[in-house]
Formats: sequence, structure tokens, C-alpha cells
Amino acid sequence: MLVLDFSQFLAGPVAAMRLADLGARVIKIERPQGGDIGRTLAFAGRTADGDTVSFHAMNRNKEGITADLKDPDDLAYVKRLVAKADVIIQNFRPGVMERIGLDYESVRKINPTIVYASASGYGDSGPWKDRPGHSVI
Repeated sequence: MLVLDFSQFLAGPVAAMRLADLGARVIKIERPQGGDIGRTLAFAGRTADGDTVSFHAMNRNKEGITADLKDPDDLAYVKRLVAKADVIIQNFRPGVMERIGLDYESVRKINPTIVYASASGYGDSGPWKDRPGHSVI
């Protein structure tokens, strides 16, 4: 099972971590500058190897690549991974994946059998749908 993990912070990375713990091959895809903002989200200020301990814990058993999803070459590479993937996990704000062409409808054209998991703070409809929200929200 191949899982592409585009998520950051807590909910998405933990979901992908559980699949990795169960034996899936999980590839975490991070932006080149800074990566997952969870790298700096320290519980009790604990760090290891330049990243927070919580980042290491939530991303255990994962492989990682960097990709600038606004760069056509990087996006083409990621789309080749999408063609091979079984699952995508993402928790960007609503509209972000659509803007870069990795929303469910676009991905389904590349890979009709993909399982596409999205997490957002307030869902994809309603008055707060465009608001960012993570973790305790």
C-alpha cells in the first residue's frame, strides 16, 4: 500500500503514521523551505536533530521528499507518484489542492482507484469552510 502524505501539524500526520505503523509505505511530501510547520511545533520545548520530538513521533516509519507544488517539474514528479499511490492524505485549507491540481477530481483522472482523505478544521461547506483550523479547534 502506497500512501502520499501531504499533511502537516497533527491530524493528517497522525493518520498517515497509523497507516505506516500498520505496514503501508508512506511518503511524506513537504515544501522545500521549512517543510511541515509541525517541525517547529514543540511540546514542552523538546527537539532532536533540529526538529521537534513531536514531529519525529508523528512521522515515524515514513519516507520523505521535498516538492515545490507550484513548480511544474516538481508537480509532474508528484503526479507520477499519484499514479502509483493507493491513498492520499491532505489537510490544506479548502481550495489549496484545487489550485495546484491535486484535488480529488483531478487526482481521480490520474488514478481512478485512489482513496482521497481530506481533513479540515471546519469541513468543506458552511460559513467557516475557508478558515484554517488545526488540532484543538
